[in-house]
Amino acid sequence: DQVRLGHMDEAGIDHQVIALTAPGVQIMDTATAVSFSQVANDQLAEAVRRHPTRFTGMIAIPVQDPQASAKEIERGVSKLGMNSVIINSHTHGEYLSDTKFWDIFAAAEAHGVPIYLHPNSLPRNMIQSFQECGLDGAIYGFGVETGLHALRIITSGVFDRFPKLQIIIGHMGEALPFWSYRLDYMHQATVRSQRYESIKPLKKKPSDYLRENFYITNSGVAWEHAIRFSQEFLGADRVLYAMDYPYQHA
Repeated sequence: DQVRLGHMDEAGIDHQVIALTAPGVQIMDTATAVSFSQVANDQLAEAVRRHPTRFTGMIAIPVQDPQASAKEIERGVSKLGMNSVIINSHTHGEYLSDTKFWDIFAAAEAHGVPIYLHPNSLPRNMIQSFQECGLDGAIYGFGVETGLHALRIITSGVFDRFPKLQIIIGHMGEALPFWSYRLDYMHQATVRSQRYESIKPLKKKPSDYLRENFYITNSGVAWEHAIRFSQEFLGADRVLYAMDYPYQHA
């Protein structure tokens, strides 16, 4: 408590959002993940109760078990008083674009809580080429992997099925706002080509979902040019401040 509050006071931070960071429970076996997420959420909720004006907590969920995740979201909202969910990107190399995970989206939408999609280490089938040149971590790999995950969610039709669902991604949206023009153009071309079974028509353009279903933070990117562009593209109310504590104090 006091160490964190001291850091906040030194940095001029009045209120902090706290979440179980990567890899969280997502590297665990299913039974352990279900149990540990409940313990973590209970401990975090107690910390918030001790410092209600300083801390807000995010609900950790065992993505390995979508039904248990939905129940933990309900418990986190109704019993623990939390109002957002933390998911540390992929789970054993699997992505939320797979419909078997969509009970999680249904629960988040039903309870009106956003999902924060936080970076994770690259999965085994991706990491080698990044590690060979030292680009697997926060310098590049994290953003590539999390941006891929967010884009998979968009192109799989999640927001056509759950139009009120809101997702938060950090680091200036893992570069997706800056790709939006090309994403729109090439998604339309790919749909027309019928080259991929997984790419189906959407009700809207990818950039529309970014504007309507995503919030981004500037965590780790204290750069005025990127912030101003993102505010113009998404709207100022969808670009949030974040320090990326404890990894980066800027």
